[in-house]
Amino acid sequence: MNFARINGVLLHFRVVGPEGAPVVVLANSLGTDARIWDGVISRLATTYRVVSYDKRGHGLSDIPAGDYTLDDHLDDLFGLADHLGIERFALGGVSIGGLITQGAALRAPERLTALVICNSAAKSGDHAFWAARMNAVLENGVASIADGIMERWFSPTFRAERTEELAGWRNMFLRCDSEGYAATCATLRDADLRDRIGTIRLPTLLVAGERDLAMPVAQVEATAKTIAGSRFEVFPGVGHIPSIEAPEKLAQLMLEFLKEAGHG
Repeated sequence: MNFARINGVLLHFRVVGPEGAPVVVLANSLGTDARIWDGVISRLATTYRVVSYDKRGHGLSDIPAGDYTLDDHLDDLFGLADHLGIERFALGGVSIGGLITQGAALRAPERLTALVICNSAAKSGDHAFWAARMNAVLENGVASIADGIMERWFSPTFRAERTEELAGWRNMFLRCDSEGYAATCATLRDADLRDRIGTIRLPTLLVAGERDLAMPVAQVEATAKTIAGSRFEVFPGVGHIPSIEAPEKLAQLMLEFLKEAGHG
């Protein structure tokens, strides 16, 4: 396990793949940790140097007090890249990781070569939705919303047929710190990039899950239409986290896209 203190915040990160290869950095979703990318990383790491990390408030990373802003997450991301000596990289993220990806492209496009935005949009939910979610976990813990979250994350087929995996990912969610979870919900409550993402000019792939209850296909597609020249793909029968439900398909799509984008 690797750790780095970035601007006073301890981040847990992992690096796999050939030294000197083009770098791909991956950001995780709300209520998860970097392990959601494992099925994709195992396939990308034959070609790329892959960095994954637990965003603040999650996994083995620190849980700073107070609400987190999108800029906080961007400071962590670019601070970690600087710590690792990575000047330019392709960036991918799912859910809030996809929001971080969009924010990074707006802050420092010169440092990025390509974007992979999974099950994410320029705006997610409204103030009332996230305020209610924050209150629920702060008052009753993440266990109080766990069953509903599993329904939002995973397709009916996954929940019916891959019950042991479902139980394992539910355990991961149950171990998420309520304070860190709520502080990250604040990012989604406050961040709205709809007026800015039209300026993104990087090669961009957006992926949606047909059975995603957390981020409907139409919202992802609306973001895709705003980013000129972007590629939009829908995964049939897949929920909110394609890196878990369809890692082979996502990895192959990413490999093709990154090659087309000239990243390696």
